[in-house]
Amino acid sequence: MPDQAGRFPRTRLRRTANAVIAGFIRYGISPGDMRLLTTRGHQSGFLRTTPVSLVENELGRFLVGAYGEAGWVRNIRRDRFGTLRHGGWIELISVVEADRERAAPVLKAYLDHPRATVVADQFTAAPDSPVETFEQEVATHPVFEIVRSTTIRL
Repeated sequence: MPDQAGRFPRTRLRRTANAVIAGFIRYGISPGDMRLLTTRGHQSGFLRTTPVSLVENELGRFLVGAYGEAGWVRNIRRDRFGTLRHGGWIELISVVEADRERAAPVLKAYLDHPRATVVADQFTAAPDSPVETFEQEVATHPVFEIVRSTTIRL
């Protein structure tokens, strides 16, 4: 659960799992919705990379901050751009943060997926809760809509 600042702690197990998952994504051996998101650090300016899971549906394409105010959330909130990588493909993206009404159905869709077994304990709403319940989740789980993208092959 989140700490006083609204951040979710990164345990050693989670960091190790992210490193293993990142290796699979880098070589294109992962589910189709998994990507490596690279953003510029909001304080250091160094590039930071983390695995993320995209939500793609009739509403658009979205990144969900399942673990709250993670570093990538602060970075992309400031710059509003980053890159997504899967295998030998890199996608340059621009994002905007979704408001409560737009983000709530995306959060519901995010939990209505096999990934819910990994992140469900981070949410107070259950996957079968009504969309209105997810409006309260937006405060701790930001949603970013991908509004522009360009894909290139490495």
